[in-house]
Amino acid sequence: MILSIESSCDDSAIAITEIDTKKILYHKKISQEAEHCVYGGVVPELASRLHAVALPEILAETKPYFSQLKAIAVTNQPGLGVTLLEGIAMAKTLAVLLNIPLLPIHHLKGHIYSLFIEKDSLLPLLVLLISGGHTQVIRVESFERMEILATSMDDSIGESFDKCAKMMGLGYPGGPLVEALAKEGDEDRFDLPVPLRNSPLIAFSLSGLKNAVRLKVEACGGKENMSHQDRADLCASFQKAVKLHLLQKSKKIFEKEDIKDFAIVGGASANQYIRDAYQGLCAKFGKTLHVAPLEYCSDNAAMIGRYALDAYAKELFIDPDIIDIVSTKKQCSGMLL
Repeated sequence: MILSIESSCDDSAIAITEIDTKKILYHKKISQEAEHCVYGGVVPELASRLHAVALPEILAETKPYFSQLKAIAVTNQPGLGVTLLEGIAMAKTLAVLLNIPLLPIHHLKGHIYSLFIEKDSLLPLLVLLISGGHTQVIRVESFERMEILATSMDDSIGESFDKCAKMMGLGYPGGPLVEALAKEGDEDRFDLPVPLRNSPLIAFSLSGLKNAVRLKVEACGGKENMSHQDRADLCASFQKAVKLHLLQKSKKIFEKEDIKDFAIVGGASANQYIRDAYQGLCAKFGKTLHVAPLEYCSDNAAMIGRYALDAYAKELFIDPDIIDIVSTKKQCSGMLL
């Protein structure tokens, strides 16, 4: 079995994955949403302190598996430096005490492998990764070769949902709140710009759209004076603009790429409105849409464990004394390291 640890942001998670069957034998995640909600976003130092409490609490439940572990896997990039360190410290200690190998796991590759939890991998495929920190289209040719075809020039999809929800006084995390309220709204009421609509660039940009939402909130008298319907209509209009932006740029990629399997992963991939839109786009281009189960869309240790199975088979181990963190939030087009 492999024990995997995820602490890249504000979710403390540990999983146990059986190597031969790929089955998840144990998985638990402790969310910090309630603690960060009062601040309208994740506070890194607070997240680190909460990981220091939650991770040992979860680990205590996995002790019956210790004698059967063959490796420890841990997210080491990308993410918040102070939170990554909590998971890495635990992983290093376990690897040394149990005398088993340590596997460093790239968080974004973990999201891709959330598609393959408890099943064989399906490659090659195109992947849209939309999360709190990233918006990217990635060509996944094999375990070793993943190339970023397009990325955000500024804000990510998840961050934009969170910030717009905060502007309207909805709370945190914003993605589920905006999606739920949008169902009650008129998506055509507010005329919001579709980012890079007239640009030939195959890239994403959300900062301008986010600012347009801010101006609409001010036009409605500020978040304190917005009616319930104002919020619902603005959520729907914002979500529509995001959808059109994603589809427009994805269409350009679809026209160039022959790969028939397309997937959406990451926390924002749980948005059913966006999933439905891509179902239509895939049908138009003869591609098959794949999505991860809803419980594995947000950050979790099961996806880290699934990627670790393939990394273990290739013996991609690292010395516990030299494992390091990479806290960079965004990555430009090119190879996904």
